[in-house]
Amino acid sequence: MGKSRSWIEAALALPLVLPPTVLGYYLLVGLGGKSFFGIPLVFSFTGILIASLIVNLPFAIQPIQRAFEAINPEIREAAQVSGLSKWQIFRLIELPLAWRGITSAAVLTFAHTLGEFGVILMVGGAIPGETKTVSIAIYDKVQSFDASGAGALSLILLGTSLVAIALSYGIFSRKPATSKKWRG
Repeated sequence: MGKSRSWIEAALALPLVLPPTVLGYYLLVGLGGKSFFGIPLVFSFTGILIASLIVNLPFAIQPIQRAFEAINPEIREAAQVSGLSKWQIFRLIELPLAWRGITSAAVLTFAHTLGEFGVILMVGGAIPGETKTVSIAIYDKVQSFDASGAGALSLILLGTSLVAIALSYGIFSRKPATSKKWRG
């Protein structure tokens, strides 16, 4: 499993280093004329959603993986000895302990999705009212020499991203509450 795990982890991290237009091209070709449950994927919101999930997978996986790795193995062992099934251990113990990492992953993924350009443009195009995102609108404003419009949209995207990241760091870095010792 060691070598195959390395290849799986490398494939999941690939969007971090692969140019978005290359990933977008392969998604465009892969999703081409196909549909998902009768819904067209190319130049559609559904296609953008699927492409965004794929390109942002590393931003979700890494914080979640770190959160689950931080759980003390003795906690899992104690739960197993107590008779809990693997599903119960996951649902009742691991998931609550990893919630900060899961929330952080969701916020980071959301923040990165806001600014995604290459994959979105390749898969979704720039159809006004359907697939045109803020980052594409900024690009269009720059291309039409509308510096104030591009600046305003960029400021909105900057502020939203900053708030999302600050929220993520605040949630993920908080120490769990410790129980107070009873003094009798």
